[in-house]
Amino acid sequence: MRRTINLYARPSLWGLALLRYVRSWWYMIHLGAVAIVMALSPSTYHRANRLATSRYIYASTWQVLPWFTLASALISLVIIRIVLVTAKSYGLSNYALEMVVRVLVLELIPLSAAMFVALRASMAFDASALGLARAGLSPQAANEEALNRLRRDIVPQLIANAVSVLSLAMVTSTIVLVLAYLNVYGVSPWGLGDYTRTVGRVFAPVVTAGFVLKTVLFGLAVAVIPTAAILELQRYPRRIFFTVQPGALRLLFVLLVIEAASLALKYI
Repeated sequence: MRRTINLYARPSLWGLALLRYVRSWWYMIHLGAVAIVMALSPSTYHRANRLATSRYIYASTWQVLPWFTLASALISLVIIRIVLVTAKSYGLSNYALEMVVRVLVLELIPLSAAMFVALRASMAFDASALGLARAGLSPQAANEEALNRLRRDIVPQLIANAVSVLSLAMVTSTIVLVLAYLNVYGVSPWGLGDYTRTVGRVFAPVVTAGFVLKTVLFGLAVAVIPTAAILELQRYPRRIFFTVQPGALRLLFVLLVIEAASLALKYI
């Protein structure tokens, strides 16, 4: 806290703080690029890494998929009913289904999946950072332990978090599309023609590519940013009590920037 007060009280330190901030962002981008190259390299996938990747995917995706899907479906069902009733009261029933697909499937579900996985990643980050801080290790030993752990786990965690965001978003989106059909047309099969035309009009090729790209970027952000925060923490042990919040805010900022860029490209 004293260092923060000195920073605001001494304008001569602002340039140093800006340089440190830019260097931190560059370190995160560099780490992400290295991790992606490692993830695409066939030599990475030896037996130990394959087993680690499968364990992380199971923990981050399969264990949480049922109840996350159930919770998202219940919330989506409430939103669908609100949209349908509101559209009907204003005589806009013909646009209700398209609005549900655009708002829920294209925007809210991928963002909520990324937020959920980000929360789990942040909790894992807290445990790793505080565990190393309280282990009684010297700074050099803590740095070596962190680097060894991240060499072993960085690529499996990146793949698992990206797969988790993609899986949660895709599965929940499919269920929401089914719920939207049942709420608009009931159990009758006679609405399939109109339903497929409406959904197909929303999911144009460019929109579909943007949806997949946005979800992939969400997964990469969730995978890279907490890991970069751990590495940076071990490089600068004095920031142990100040790194959790900036890491979380940076992740939230990146997610919002990706979402805002997606909205701007589609609707502006």
